Amino acid sequence: MATKDPREPFTRISVQEAKEKLDRGEAVMIDVREPHEYVEVHAKGARLIPVNTVINEVKQIREFANGKEVLFICRSGQRSALAAEFATAAGLDDLPLYNVEGGTLAWVEAGYPTGD
Repeated sequence: MATKDPREPFTRISVQEAKEKLDRGEAVMIDVREPHEYVEVHAKGARLIPVNTVINEVKQIREFANGKEVLFICRSGQRSALAAEFATAAGLDDLPLYNVEGGTLAWVEAGYPTGD
């Protein structure tokens, strides 16, 4: 179940909630891992924007989101939380930001689609 900590500029959600948001067309997913990790396996439809480039890619993230919610995903949920912090600091605080708990490991374990 989605949880919002008032100290964090994002909401934590499960992979199940993330998939439901994507299926309903409410959100886009951004994978913040490194390119070699992304090539190995990634959630279907996720766009690669490594965590260390998030601040410089605000315009690209905003265009990709096109008014939708933004789901950040990494391997297990740590870098994606940092990416959401960076996105907020860079001015994306007007968009609903989410951290996918458990990350790509949980996505794959749940049997959700991977690849392009």
